[in-house]
Amino acid sequence: SSQNMSEEFAKAARQLKKEAPKIQFGKIDVTHQHDLRKEFNIREFPTVKLFVDGSREDPIDCKGVRQASAFITWVKRRTGPSTVLINSTDQAEAIIHADDLAVIGFFKELHNDSVEVFCETAKDVPEMPFGMTASEDVCANYGIQKNTLVVFKKGKPVHNEVLEDGRQNKLDLTRIIKTFTLDLVTEYNLETSVKIFDVPVENHILLFTPTNSETFNEIYENYKSAAVEFRGKIMFVLVNTNEMRNGRVFEYFRIREVDVPAVRILNLTSDAKYKMPADEVTVENLKEFCQSYLNGKAKLHLSSEEIPEDWDKMPVKVLVGKNFNRIVF
Repeated sequence: SSQNMSEEFAKAARQLKKEAPKIQFGKIDVTHQHDLRKEFNIREFPTVKLFVDGSREDPIDCKGVRQASAFITWVKRRTGPSTVLINSTDQAEAIIHADDLAVIGFFKELHNDSVEVFCETAKDVPEMPFGMTASEDVCANYGIQKNTLVVFKKGKPVHNEVLEDGRQNKLDLTRIIKTFTLDLVTEYNLETSVKIFDVPVENHILLFTPTNSETFNEIYENYKSAAVEFRGKIMFVLVNTNEMRNGRVFEYFRIREVDVPAVRILNLTSDAKYKMPADEVTVENLKEFCQSYLNGKAKLHLSSEEIPEDWDKMPVKVLVGKNFNRIVF
């Protein structure tokens, strides 16, 4: 909530005052400062912007940061080095085991485009430690031969991304790294819905099924197997159809009891929905569906009727697909 964010912001300000007194904090109530609201195009609250070198042109937006600790890291990485330079295996191990997740860049030398993209990505993911090394000993210790980004989870490597100059950009890497803050398949509920939308993956696949059905375990294993292949490209979500609080989600996808288990893909940007053509939830069918969607070959499902002109005239509003998301969520 807005109140929560304000408290975390204040906490971060107090901490940074001790650690980095050069960074000044200010708070603006834009309900009274209309000119500033317009100048900086403020649309949602709270909005946090960082102004660098006394310039009011192009301040940096701080998005999706909710905790004071991550906010402090975000500011420090914007005003100083964004990654820790690692010179020994002991130092690498310390970073890898300090937190649940850690990201290490292994490089041949520290001056190329890949290093730059890696450092830029570190600025955008303040929730986890980032380190980088060009030490031959350290690279050899982890069996790394090429320029590679490695994500460690609970001390173990869970993802290797070979970095080729100019091939990946900051958003690609952010997307891949942030998917590791969630499980391979995330069950949808009030708590996880916030996390799901924090990860910048615009393609979501949803499996609608009762989690207590006899076939659930088999279907779920198939779903998890397919998820491995599309990590970072499509987010895999599970919706328990026995959970009454998920009713809005079923309505949005027009899922009925008789339809389950059902699989849909949603593109968050265009709001377009796609239905898996096959009924059986097998690894093969899931992979084929995801691949045809990514190749732009999947058929659109349930295009919405136009929004009626008088949809909000009466106490009971008329909802169609096109305005459902905006009004309900």
